[in-house]
Amino acid sequence: MIRLTDLLAFTKAVELGSFSAAADALDLSPQMVGKHVQLLEKHLGLRLLYRNTRRQQLTDAGRNFYDRSKTILAEVEAAEALAAEARNEPSGLLRINAPVTFGIHALSPRLPEYLRENPRVSVDLAITNRRVELLEEGFDVIFRVGDIGDSSLVAQRLAPYRLVLCAAPAYLSAHKRITAPGDLVGHECLVFKHPTLQTRWTFTGPGGPINVAVKGRMTADSGEALLSMARAGMGLLFQPLELVAADLKAGHLVKVMPRYPAPSRPFHLLYPQDRIITPKLRSFLDFAKRAFGPSRT
Repeated sequence: MIRLTDLLAFTKAVELGSFSAAADALDLSPQMVGKHVQLLEKHLGLRLLYRNTRRQQLTDAGRNFYDRSKTILAEVEAAEALAAEARNEPSGLLRINAPVTFGIHALSPRLPEYLRENPRVSVDLAITNRRVELLEEGFDVIFRVGDIGDSSLVAQRLAPYRLVLCAAPAYLSAHKRITAPGDLVGHECLVFKHPTLQTRWTFTGPGGPINVAVKGRMTADSGEALLSMARAGMGLLFQPLELVAADLKAGHLVKVMPRYPAPSRPFHLLYPQDRIITPKLRSFLDFAKRAFGPSRT
């Protein structure tokens, strides 16, 4: 009979691309991962992986076996989740995806609280601004700003995502005054680069949304990098509140044009509608509602 430890070592080696990476994920030595794979191949009488010093590659048989292995391990995890549900105790691995700024500056500082409350749960947090696919990429929950998109997912509404226009006092004292969105023309704007965003900033005025084309010498795909530039007085920053809150409180940055706030964007926590709400998943949904829910607005 196939041992689950051999199966797990094999699937991790395939998913992560090497025995060394699989060993780190499983807290084993690369030699032990290799031994598990060899035992599996010996039991099956099949070669599953071609491997040399530079790369590894699945055989045709290995590719088919890997697909079945994922299904088997998912069923084992589901069975464990059902057992945990019977105990009514959150446990197991929770896979979470979050946007970069929110993940670093809002979610990560609160995760210790969640882990202390749920000592049998471990978290695998992926932070990226790429729009991930929850089911295909194996996440339990994802935080998403803006359009939900996939109707097969359940959306738990969170506090709206707020952007703030701000700058260092030194920059504002050295440049012309800004009282309305049109005044941004000619100013140095620190532009966030993202495939789905254009170099236009949107504000809410008495008559509705106001779009302004902005320019600047500094463009980056990192809000943290732009924040450093703003602190140094290099331009206007238009970023999420959680990124700039500490600098606003300390006076390193000040809000600009507060009478024309940025429109809030919808923010949700998504999970599959056909997923069993295990104690692990329920515990995180409740935590997220308490930490980031609409009542925070």
